[in-house]
Amino acid sequence: MEQSAEVHRSGATAARWWADLAALVAFVALTVTLANGHLLTVDVRIADWADGHHPAALYWPARVLNYLGQGGQVLMPAAILLAALLTVRSRSVRPLLMFAGGFALTYVTIGPLKIWLQRAAPHFTGPNRAELFNPAATGGYGVSYPSGHVANALVWYGVIATLLSGLIALPERAHLALRVLPPAIVFVTTTYLAFHWITDSIAGLLLGLVLTHLMSVVGWNTMRLPRLGGWERPYPVRTPSARPASRA
Repeated sequence: MEQSAEVHRSGATAARWWADLAALVAFVALTVTLANGHLLTVDVRIADWADGHHPAALYWPARVLNYLGQGGQVLMPAAILLAALLTVRSRSVRPLLMFAGGFALTYVTIGPLKIWLQRAAPHFTGPNRAELFNPAATGGYGVSYPSGHVANALVWYGVIATLLSGLIALPERAHLALRVLPPAIVFVTTTYLAFHWITDSIAGLLLGLVLTHLMSVVGWNTMRLPRLGGWERPYPVRTPSARPASRA
């Protein structure tokens, strides 16, 4: 039975790495496609249509919900607050390591890609507004691709869900909803508000899936640490699938 379970886990792990590879290949293929001038008309048509259909009843809720993807204003403050609370409660530095890992991983991937690919947002009024490597899209006007809102949402809600599992017994459905619903909402609202081209959001989704999996496979609670006066101890984790043991 144990051998069968181990084989199942190994198969699931291999399948997930293959899924990550597929997402990464799709991200590269989408980027190359856009760089060669394809799909730009689709982007423009969707963005222009969305920008022209903003009744107040939809626009303002979308604006509010879009803040679910604000990394610096919402996601990182929430994550560091949870990490600090779990650190104090468990007397372990490991939750802070997870926060630092999420910050470092997103910082060295999403930001540099945005700067290098130099794509303007839909509201850009300069020339070639939908193209990658657009020399007219300088500074803050040229950081639309991939969508940091979507990619950050996937990474940080994964971190938040994991940290919450150390503080409360988070039900499995709530854990899954926390990891899926906010990124989905951010994807829709970012595109609807024409903050990003739809291919920006798709690219952010593909990249975010890879990054959040990388975060999940790091053994934050088991990695070897130097002695820190007991603060190197593991923090408690209440896995979503855990069930209380039945009494005999």
